[in-house]
Amino acid sequence: MEFIRTPKVENVRFLYRFQTASNLCSTGTLYLTATHLIFVDHELKRETWILHSLIASVEKLPISTIGSPLLMRCKHFLCITFVIPKDKEAHDIYQSLMQLSQPSSIKQLYCFNYTASNEFFTIKDGWNKVSLESEYKRMGCPNSLWKLSTLNQNYELCKTYPRKLYLPASADDLVIKGSAKFRSKSRLPVLVYLHKNKASICRCAQPLSGFKTRCIEDEKLLDHIRKTNQKSSLLYVVDTRPKINAIVNKAQGKGYENEIYYENIKFHFFGIENIHVMRGSLQKLIDACELRVPSMNSFLNSVEGSGWLRHVKAILETSVFIAQSVENGISTIIHCSDGWDRTAQTCSIASIILDPYYRTIDGFQTLIRKDWLAFGHKFNDRCGHINRENGEMAPVFTQFLDVIWQIMLQHPCAFEFNERFLIMINDFVYNVQFGTFLCNCEKEREELRLSQRTYSVWAYLDEHRIEYLNPLYRNDDSMLQISVAPQMIRFWRGLYNRFETGVHPRDSVEDVLRAKFHHVDALRRHVSFLENLLEEHRLKMKNQEGKIRPLGSIDLDEIERPLKVVEECMQRLKMKHEENMKGQSVDGYDDENFVIEDCQKDSRSESRNSHDSENSNDSRIESPHPRPNSLNLALNKFDSDCFNQNDHQVSKEKHRNHKNITNHGDESIDSDQTSNKLLKISI
Repeated sequence: MEFIRTPKVENVRFLYRFQTASNLCSTGTLYLTATHLIFVDHELKRETWILHSLIASVEKLPISTIGSPLLMRCKHFLCITFVIPKDKEAHDIYQSLMQLSQPSSIKQLYCFNYTASNEFFTIKDGWNKVSLESEYKRMGCPNSLWKLSTLNQNYELCKTYPRKLYLPASADDLVIKGSAKFRSKSRLPVLVYLHKNKASICRCAQPLSGFKTRCIEDEKLLDHIRKTNQKSSLLYVVDTRPKINAIVNKAQGKGYENEIYYENIKFHFFGIENIHVMRGSLQKLIDACELRVPSMNSFLNSVEGSGWLRHVKAILETSVFIAQSVENGISTIIHCSDGWDRTAQTCSIASIILDPYYRTIDGFQTLIRKDWLAFGHKFNDRCGHINRENGEMAPVFTQFLDVIWQIMLQHPCAFEFNERFLIMINDFVYNVQFGTFLCNCEKEREELRLSQRTYSVWAYLDEHRIEYLNPLYRNDDSMLQISVAPQMIRFWRGLYNRFETGVHPRDSVEDVLRAKFHHVDALRRHVSFLENLLEEHRLKMKNQEGKIRPLGSIDLDEIERPLKVVEECMQRLKMKHEENMKGQSVDGYDDENFVIEDCQKDSRSESRNSHDSENSNDSRIESPHPRPNSLNLALNKFDSDCFNQNDHQVSKEKHRNHKNITNHGDESIDSDQTSNKLLKISI
């Protein structure tokens, strides 16, 4: 809070880059807290929350007639402008954001303050969900050809590798230690994926070979790896770098393996550029997305000039080559410079192409845990969580997700998760709401005790799993066939332009299917609820057997008693009318109290002596004198209505007793109401 100079500013204008009828600029209040920047539009009742850790840059633009603008770009590709009325307030907000968005200590990050008060998981959930030992066991390790090594139990062999390493069973400790010394950062070749045909994928860093240096132990270890696959005498070594870059590294005492010293090994170079080129490429892509007045030519030329799609194609092409080699039974070793960027990308993507388990939600989490977290991708440095000025930032993980999205376009039914799942993971990598993607390696995470002090992102994603399911998913055990043709590589608008809803209204088929999927799921849950409720009523009725009469034992005469009372009243009215017709005019009906009292008296008498009526099949009395036509029609209509309503009521009562369901709004026949209706007809 000491960095917040002005916590609240009124009458701030929120400017959108594209002004549309539904997306005009809004005016509201800007709040600054220890963790968030919050803009509240009171008129539209809309709030915008931005974590400080997501802010990539803040630029104070020249003052204008409407105020002092602040241009803010975020790591999840949001670009917004706030216009603050007073320049002093704008300067205070600018200084505060510069300090809050660049913490000096890792303990100042949001994950150490996040409490998950609105969620249904605990701080322990998710951390132990993914076990490397269980994953290797799923692949069939350890076995007679691969062993579990404990040489790195205390991180003495390699600080950026996990404690447990899987290596050839025939390789002794001297060979393993010698190879580690010969590789950059001690990142020796280790197993990351074992195919069912016994071909494997191993990863490592570049050798410290220079122009003439060799290492016998490293040569032996690669030969041991080759021999674990008895179906092939060849071993591929894939160097993901452009060959010119590898040659330059030779001058620095590093480089690549000398083919003279490594037998039965074939080397392949691929042109994936380094982190500095990728960082510049993404910035050019963002600039293309932020063109003020974008035309078709300017946008396409800017995207092409960024080179981003070419880099995505290069990563996909390398991964497809690795997957096809393993599918054909040839083991492959992959490395770049230090083995934690391009190596992580290609290893994990090749595994997804080969193994359908990694295309599930749980499998994808396991893959990230294994190939990115356990084997030391530098999330802190690449995402700029602490120090952004060290030149180490690069969109390596975002690029990996982009390639996965490209594969999903070609195989929309192959993945259990959807596009939103990838976007959410990318956001969580940068906003550090959870401790999962913090630090550069496992050793650092253990030293900070992140599993005890922060929440796991996997617990959150599992809690909201229904939101990330692909309604088109169909499980398929086969390897994915991927095209790397240029026309198959697309611009991922859902990630890089997802906040431009005013210009690109989104209504994809997947969104519609997802809505239908949620609706079907809700219906299924409701059906299950009704089935359980019905079963409860069945048990209740079973327990009450003997206490209530079964439906078949109900006397229908008892149900028809109210109707018989009405019929008696009706007959008395008819008799009275016939007596009056003998010597009086129709006006004799003015004396109606007698009829009403007589009917009410008979109704009470009928209720006291209901058992007498059970012996009578028909209580109606036929008059020897005909009724007048008008009254006859009215009474006939009333007879029909009464009988119809009574039959309808009896069927309803049977339905209620059978189903045990209450239908609100049904009307039963009331003797008093019927008498009143009869009275009106008589008058």
